[in-house]
Amino acid sequence: MPHWSVYTGDHEPHDGIDDLPAPPPWRAFDGGPTLPPPHDRDDTSAVSPDRVHRAKSYVATPETVRLVNAALVLRRPLLVTGPPGTGKSSLAYAVARELRLGPVLRWNITSRSALADGLYQYDPLSRLYAAREGLDRSGGVEDHLRLGPLGTALLPYDRPRALLVDEIDKSDLDLPNDLLNVLEEGQYEIPELVRAARHFGGGAAEVLADGTDSPVTVRRGRVRCRAFPFVVLTSNGEREFPPAFLRRCVRLKLRRPDRDQLTDIVRAHLDTPDGDADRLITRFLERASGGELATDQLLNALYLTGVAGLDADSRDDLAEQLMPYLSATADGDGF
Repeated sequence: MPHWSVYTGDHEPHDGIDDLPAPPPWRAFDGGPTLPPPHDRDDTSAVSPDRVHRAKSYVATPETVRLVNAALVLRRPLLVTGPPGTGKSSLAYAVARELRLGPVLRWNITSRSALADGLYQYDPLSRLYAAREGLDRSGGVEDHLRLGPLGTALLPYDRPRALLVDEIDKSDLDLPNDLLNVLEEGQYEIPELVRAARHFGGGAAEVLADGTDSPVTVRRGRVRCRAFPFVVLTSNGEREFPPAFLRRCVRLKLRRPDRDQLTDIVRAHLDTPDGDADRLITRFLERASGGELATDQLLNALYLTGVAGLDADSRDDLAEQLMPYLSATADGDGF
């Protein structure tokens, strides 16, 4: 691999991120004061067992390894597109685990998601209630504010945080352009804290960050990163993105795995006899030529038919029922 590569795809956690080359001059950030990672770098308590398993068993292609490293070195978001079930979101967890970046910050996008949702959430009603009860005597707006996943990722940590922005193609038309401006600048403001600093003096506010109950200090309502986060934006390819957004991303297109890749994936996830796996992989590939299937369906079929103790014919029938087409229009009725 090139000398600037730090991610290997070999699953073994290491501190290679500390050897990351200096950023390009136009992607250098100077936020501070520097914060240490909020968790032990090997901590997985904020990650579901499912994600831990996927991170440990993710099978990266040479192209994936190359483009992940390109995004890390260039300090650019990685836009990952591909059909459902090709491991787009699992990639973020695999990279975070190998490079010991700590728990992944995750922002699930819907059609109602706005940039502010990812940066921070402010609850003015809870502040009003506290004021009425005499509990908010100092105008402590920070007590009613919490940073979101994007806002937390852009704190001035001394090493990158991992941020997964999942299914960005579900957003409205404005979010990609709004997002690219924040990611281009590596900073944002919290107007409520800016006003509080101006009217109440001080300037330092203790606020809660995403995924932790430990407060972080925000000065004068402004946040600027130091180590640009490793940002993975996933898309199922359901829409086009603005050229200005695309040119600021490193783009990785995942394709459906071939037989060799499927065999590697099965071995990484399951201890399945080669004969049983080969037969179902063959059937999966045959069916995939006529409609959309996800690798998860193959893994589910292999696992369930392996523990069911069925004869060969019954096992094949059950596997067939577990692999319906994802599109109802495929093959007439979805099966």
